[in-house]
Amino acid sequence: MSVDTGQQGARWTGAVGSEGSDRAWPSLEDCARSLARGETTSVALVTRSLDAIDAGQPTLGAFRVVRRAAALAEAADADRRLAAGVRLPLLGVPIAVKDDVDISGEPTAFGCAGDFPAKTSDSEVVRRLRAAGAVIVGKTNSPEFGQWPFTGGTFGHTRNPWSRDRTPGGSSGGSATAVAAGLVPVALGSDGAGSVRIPASWTNLVGIKPQRGRISTWPDPEAFNGITVIGPLARTVADAALLLDLVSGPHDGDLHTPRPVTAREAVDRDPGRLRIALSLKIPFTATRTALHPEMRDAVGATAHLLRRLGHDVVLADPAYGISLGANFLPRSMAGLETWRRRVPDPALLDPRTLANARTGRLLGGLPLRAARAAEPRIRRRIGAIFDEFDVILAPTTATPPPPVDAIDGIGNYGTDRAITAACPYTWPWNVLGWPSVNVPAGFTSDGLPRGVQLMGHDSSEPLLVALAAQLERELHWATAQPDRWW
Repeated sequence: MSVDTGQQGARWTGAVGSEGSDRAWPSLEDCARSLARGETTSVALVTRSLDAIDAGQPTLGAFRVVRRAAALAEAADADRRLAAGVRLPLLGVPIAVKDDVDISGEPTAFGCAGDFPAKTSDSEVVRRLRAAGAVIVGKTNSPEFGQWPFTGGTFGHTRNPWSRDRTPGGSSGGSATAVAAGLVPVALGSDGAGSVRIPASWTNLVGIKPQRGRISTWPDPEAFNGITVIGPLARTVADAALLLDLVSGPHDGDLHTPRPVTAREAVDRDPGRLRIALSLKIPFTATRTALHPEMRDAVGATAHLLRRLGHDVVLADPAYGISLGANFLPRSMAGLETWRRRVPDPALLDPRTLANARTGRLLGGLPLRAARAAEPRIRRRIGAIFDEFDVILAPTTATPPPPVDAIDGIGNYGTDRAITAACPYTWPWNVLGWPSVNVPAGFTSDGLPRGVQLMGHDSSEPLLVALAAQLERELHWATAQPDRWW
């Protein structure tokens, strides 16, 4: 197989955004520093975020819940604490979370229609955000139960700030749009088959899928039978790494508790000379898939840059195997059935969701137990590639972002075809539970963002962060911003 690795390294091609936009947020650390020095106030920062959300909501549709009154009250309290000398890493900084985690006093609809009751307590990840001092301005949109890489549903479409006729991806599309459009400095999403990495790749963001259990999913001891994790979306590696560190850690009752790591300190660390496997192989899918030439070019250009930086990059593929798909299906479908039982009125769900939940009921017994039992064997087989390589470089998606309505009004088979055609690359790492980081990789000829993923072995977040930061120092992707049209 021949791969065009380019002659100039990764570059920004066809970018339509502007540089140095005054809508760009300072880094999280700069926000906290400005607040501590009294150069701004939390009320000012939170008001800026809320006003931007209000301005963008009619067109972008990034948020399901906006906490204006509560967030402003929390910001005022943060200002009082700052004045009293309290110092916390995110004290007074606005942030958004995806609408699949609980905030006390707010519903958790997870993309669904219906009258959901307000939650009476925070999820563990929200508790940790509050402990760091963050002010949560709202909950971002997701497709129903996060099952599609397109963010839309009864609330309408969430749109890509780089091109409003395109999807930002999903299922964390609301969080990605919120960060890419400058509505918030950072946001949390969740990733069950690529749902942080896919929207990050299509909106010019860094998205981290951490090790399973790195961020607690409590009050669920695990999410979607171990395939779904919570992860950060940010414009820079440093912001994503800092957010990851601040929300990491277990809750009593979690089923997965990986060894602790620190990601933020790896940002400034030289990763050393790495052995990197360049993999273009599409893991098993039941429908036709192909890598778009402009996405292939993005991976090739990144490989060329990595070689220029001194790394050894060699074509090599993990031994995915057909059994990997058979492992993913019962875990994901049984997870949908679990969420279906939580919905106040299941009759309001999309027919495709109901069909998938029925499949989940069929697969939730012996097939699910067999899938969980087979995971160690699959990990050993696929993990053998790390005997020779430190990191795998692969496309994040097979295509640029599709039209925003690409799966509207079609059945399950057509939806599955559209999903696998665009996004066949990310889901294996959810089965395995290992970390992966999307990094921006330029733009297509018509100005749409592209991304590539760096994939690691068990608890390798610091290594992936160090390598991602090295790429960022060369590419400066955060200087590219979408033009404001909303």
